Amino acid sequence: MPDLAPLALTCGEPAGIGAEIALKAWIERGEHSPRFVLLDQPARLARLAERLGLNVPLAQVGSLAEVDAQLFAEALPVLPLEAPIHGEAGRVDEADAPAIVESITRAVRLAQAGEVAAVVTNPIRKQSLKAVGLDHPGHTEFLAALAGGGARSVMMLASPRLRVTLVTVHVPLAAVPGLLSVPAILEVARATARALRQDFAIAAPRLAVIGLNPHAGESGLLGREEIEIIAPAIATLRAEGIDAFGPVPPDAAFHAAARNRYDAAICMYHDQGLIPLKTLDFDEGVNVTLNLPFVRTSPDHGTALDIAGTGKANPQSLMSALAMAAAMAKARAV
Repeated sequence: MPDLAPLALTCGEPAGIGAEIALKAWIERGEHSPRFVLLDQPARLARLAERLGLNVPLAQVGSLAEVDAQLFAEALPVLPLEAPIHGEAGRVDEADAPAIVESITRAVRLAQAGEVAAVVTNPIRKQSLKAVGLDHPGHTEFLAALAGGGARSVMMLASPRLRVTLVTVHVPLAAVPGLLSVPAILEVARATARALRQDFAIAAPRLAVIGLNPHAGESGLLGREEIEIIAPAIATLRAEGIDAFGPVPPDAAFHAAARNRYDAAICMYHDQGLIPLKTLDFDEGVNVTLNLPFVRTSPDHGTALDIAGTGKANPQSLMSALAMAAAMAKARAV
């Protein structure tokens, strides 16, 4: 198998911790860490490194072909953006929205052209997309629009001890029951099974489908979504040859013995999946977008504006995102 191409790492919100954790990820790289190139502005990275006392040589590159193992060992490769960046860590500047969007867009185009093995995105504020007239709820939906093809993006959160995918994502809790349907569960579960085979090299994935209500509805006494929506979806999945089971009562789904029974949990709403994952593996959680024609991962945390520029940011989630992106890209190449 040929050497894996470098990964593209986006700048994220310049006022957040993205640049700091990128610098630290390069410092803490190991012999087998994947190569990555940061789409950012070298001058502002140099200022931040000096401010934080981080010894990170920077190498401005004009093409991905320059980012070989020797260069990455000696310096952090930076592909400069055309749009300027005005803000600094801890200081938001709304004029940075074009640079943020350019970083994401260029990373996707590089992936589509095969010049990078995967896209890893630093966190952004949703306001940045709206500032340039993009009407997307968040990062994930914007990436799906850039990818084209019309497939709905599916959010997976993955860590060493748990993988979850979400049927509903950033919606009010009160809206969740009305958004659940058999087709919605099937779409997420099929994408999950496909990703486990394609990206995680799990030949026969096992899916736990989590109930919506306490005790998975208690045979209809505490809600009928399990009977009318979730159970029929599971039956269809099993008829298709997908090893899915449930509805699993939410309060019994995530202890150690339960987790040994499945490779991913299909959760009905955002916090149902993210609370157990972040409790188990807060620093190693990775956000993975399924149903894209390229690999995309991201740290499972936000911009952390409150600690940006203080030197306190932990790069572990970004390092996990880089490692997982490389492993997924290798699995797809087999």
